[in-house]
Amino acid sequence: MLISLSVRDLLLIDRLDLELRTGLCALTGETGAGKSILLDALGLCLGERAEATLVRPGAERAEITAEFDVPKRHPVRALLGGQGIDADGSVVLRRIVGRDGRSRALVNEQAVSAGFLRELGDLLVEIQGQADHRGLLDPATHLEFLDGFAGLGAASAAVAETWQIAQVARAELASAEAAAAAVRADEELLRHGLAELEALAPEPGEEAALSDERTVLRAAEKLGSALQGALDQVSGSDAPTARLAAAERTLRRVAGDAAGKLDAALLALERAATEAAEAESAVNDAARALLADPACLERVEERLFALRAAARKHRVPADDLAKVRADFAARLAAIDGGGEHLATLRTAADAAAAAYTKAATALSAARTKGAKQFDKAVNAELGPLRLGKAVFQTAIERAPEPSRGGLDRVWFEGCTNPGHPFGALHKIASGGELGRFLLAIRVVLSKGKDAPVLIFDEVDRGIGGATADAVGERLARLGAKGQVLVITHSPQVAARAASHWRIEKSEKAGVATVRVTALDEPGRREEVARMLAGASVTDEARAAADRLLGANV
Repeated sequence: MLISLSVRDLLLIDRLDLELRTGLCALTGETGAGKSILLDALGLCLGERAEATLVRPGAERAEITAEFDVPKRHPVRALLGGQGIDADGSVVLRRIVGRDGRSRALVNEQAVSAGFLRELGDLLVEIQGQADHRGLLDPATHLEFLDGFAGLGAASAAVAETWQIAQVARAELASAEAAAAAVRADEELLRHGLAELEALAPEPGEEAALSDERTVLRAAEKLGSALQGALDQVSGSDAPTARLAAAERTLRRVAGDAAGKLDAALLALERAATEAAEAESAVNDAARALLADPACLERVEERLFALRAAARKHRVPADDLAKVRADFAARLAAIDGGGEHLATLRTAADAAAAAYTKAATALSAARTKGAKQFDKAVNAELGPLRLGKAVFQTAIERAPEPSRGGLDRVWFEGCTNPGHPFGALHKIASGGELGRFLLAIRVVLSKGKDAPVLIFDEVDRGIGGATADAVGERLARLGAKGQVLVITHSPQVAARAASHWRIEKSEKAGVATVRVTALDEPGRREEVARMLAGASVTDEARAAADRLLGANV
């Protein structure tokens, strides 16, 4: 419900603080008193367009604040939470309009766009008036209203769920078909690339191992020359081993005449010859090891260069070539076995589409049945509202495209004169007739359900007596389920209000100002009497006011 409305420097209002309650709230006053300004103020808080001309002359800015108390599970709270706005407690909408025409919108003191404010407003307030084409006058809302009346919320939600499942299944199939088509276009390249990689048989880490081996082999070529030179020095006829052996033989021929004096020398020559032979053997072993396969370096380099060329071709590190090979194999397997996968996805998509069609078709049938009951209920309300010759009907036709809402396009239409074609309500009804049409629809829609904050702008225009009383009775009935604000000239409607405010215009120092006064019981009596009698309130008018107010206690 709307808890309060605060207005500063808007048009003819310099300062206004309005505290509201549940039930039917009547706003009355003489013609031209400025009742519509309150709707303009609230409209700004609900996201309507702001203009510089709305700012009161002499003021720098206009500021309007509306505070709402909403249930914990109200969709507004989810909407606020989705924007990161504090959704606890009351919801405060604020609109500030500057003299330059610029405006700011805030929700719970957090800046938002006017569009977001309008989205919130559509959930919080429903304004029924000839100039407001939201709410019941917006055909986009009619399908939801019909489903709510007919108790089809669960069925509608089920259709939306099957629609989502069908959309996901269709998207998966389309993605798989596109991927298969792209793979088929590259099939020849994939097969050629896979054959090359399978012939190459790359392994992770192979490039680094080959690079290390190449470094060693290139160094071995340089070492080979040194080893060959060393081998030449330690082998052959002039090698140390030969000379040491010759020296040892020379001494042994005369050792018998030396009485052991040559033993140490012979032993040293023997050791030296042995070590020289070992050195010669070691040099030979090293030379054989390093010079055993001169073509080894060439083979290593060829393999290394082949790996690196493949890596450049596929634009990956050499260590990832094995992954590329596996990817090519998988993509080709998808071509070879993709038909079965596509068939599975196609079956799933067809099943999901069939489930949606079945659910949506059942919902359409239920809507057709519910529409007949809805039309009957609304038409039953039109007679007491002096619209006895008018006819209301819910039009249902197949939508151009299926959607999460089902297969139907739904809109409300009416006819006020027998023999004339049906048309949109705001086109076939005058201002007063339209208001009563909307009241009848809203009364039917509200049965057994909580209604949003409802605002009716002069719904009683052009009527009086029993018809005005019927309007007042229905407004009071709506007010019993929540909060209804009505701008009225009818004493029968005002007498049924739970709360009553008088709007009046005054002038001071040549400046017009609008004032809104909350009326107590004596004040209500006087205001209802004024509405009955006109400018001069008589005792008879007060007595008639007492009867009206007493009858509605």
